Amino acid sequence: MSEQEFHRDRREHGGAPSRPDDDRLAQLTEEERVEAGLDAYDPDEVPDAEDGAPVADVTDTAQYQEERAEIRRELDEGELPVEGEDKRSFPPTGYDRS
Repeated sequence: MSEQEFHRDRREHGGAPSRPDDDRLAQLTEEERVEAGLDAYDPDEVPDAEDGAPVADVTDTAQYQEERAEIRRELDEGELPVEGEDKRSFPPTGYDRS
């Protein structure tokens, strides 16, 4: 540990401080544990998981709306097989969709 970590305030008495800084001692202890390999990381240095940018709603995009409309059209025309239904058109239709 460097002298700077334990630099004393000249306004304090030369003996032991009247109130030891428990928070600073805990921080230095955690840093030493990380350096010694006892802990993988310092939990105080890990950012919160909530700090990320909010994820945009995919259902609001134009591409999603177009794909959804296409799926509905294919379902309505019987071109998309539905699970549980054994009704298949054979041969598949190749007619113009307009």
